[in-house]
Amino acid sequence: MNASLLSRSAALVLTLGLGGTASLALAQEPAASADAATGDTHIGLIYRPEIAPSSYDAEAAPEDEGVAGARMAVKDNNTTGRFTKHTYALDEVALTEGKSAVDSARELVGKGIRYLVLALPADEVLAVADAVKGEQVTIFNTAAPDDRLRGADCRKNVFHVIPSRAMQTDALAQFFTLMRWRKMFLIVGPNENDKLYADAFRTSAKKFSLKITAEKPWTFGPLAKARGDTPTRSEAMVFTRGVDYDLAIVADEANDWGDYVPFRTVDPRPVAGTQGLIAATWHPTLETWGAAQAQNRFRRLAGRLMRPLDYQVWAAVRSVGEAATQKKTADPAVLAPYFADPAFSLPAYKGVSLTYRPWDHQLRQPIIVVQPKAMVTVAPEQGFTHQRTPLDTLGTDLPETTCKFS
Repeated sequence: MNASLLSRSAALVLTLGLGGTASLALAQEPAASADAATGDTHIGLIYRPEIAPSSYDAEAAPEDEGVAGARMAVKDNNTTGRFTKHTYALDEVALTEGKSAVDSARELVGKGIRYLVLALPADEVLAVADAVKGEQVTIFNTAAPDDRLRGADCRKNVFHVIPSRAMQTDALAQFFTLMRWRKMFLIVGPNENDKLYADAFRTSAKKFSLKITAEKPWTFGPLAKARGDTPTRSEAMVFTRGVDYDLAIVADEANDWGDYVPFRTVDPRPVAGTQGLIAATWHPTLETWGAAQAQNRFRRLAGRLMRPLDYQVWAAVRSVGEAATQKKTADPAVLAPYFADPAFSLPAYKGVSLTYRPWDHQLRQPIIVVQPKAMVTVAPEQGFTHQRTPLDTLGTDLPETTCKFS
């Protein structure tokens, strides 16, 4: 997935719970107790609007990124709910500056809400998870790809919809292996998330027998795009001279400089990683498995194309609706353990139903490998097999996990 969509400071918290109506005024009152059988599910949405860039940026995140995915998911939930007597409503509240996600989560849990969908950095996901521990709250992480959240810092009350960095880099590595592109030139940005992405790629390279023949830090400034501090053609040629490689891998989750690498190298080589050829959950060019219909519905609803964060928030909200439909109840005590049950499955326009891994609560899903204007392939690739499901060839498998739920 294009990690630039995940590294920005703006945060979105989508909360789901029982009781209440859809109006903002009534949302300030304690949620009314709900009948678990009928599953009247009140959904509260708290988000921090994206700050508009100071200059024109065609790829700038829209203000309703993620929120629009939630709105479509609620409509989808209610479509199914008409047959099962489950109803869903969405309340949206913009977080003002200075209000913490933890305070918002505690407030909503105090009103009876038992499902939280977070589009937050890893540290805030952990803070919210710890703050509501023991409150029978299920949390869905839709924006933090950090592998530690699925490993040493895993939490029993957190489920991960966004693929981990390991899943993203494994998807790319499988394709490179299939194409017999074995020699990698890794270019690492200055930010901490860039280093984490590079760590994930190194692990994937070892896993799939790829060779990192060279590695260099990006040396042209951390704000290249904003300041115009970009390499000249001659400087870029010096940067890539003398390296034997099939593919340049860029680690630039802030989407600051990675787009300056293609066509500035001495040798004509493709670029992949966080820019160029990327691994994503969703892309406008995905049209198979009913995705074209989902793309059209989203465009009618939001007036724009669906982005990965929209899809991830959509999948989180749909997880609640789908679980309630399958179990015929919206009771949190029933649904919380059911998400990790092998019997649970989520239809999500990926050709197969998606499930959560019981050992780290990561959503198993195919990952699309795309360039800006076309889908290239879908991982897992054919030929990569697993004793449970080929989807478990992406990311951390059970024997390697360091997650120990407390």
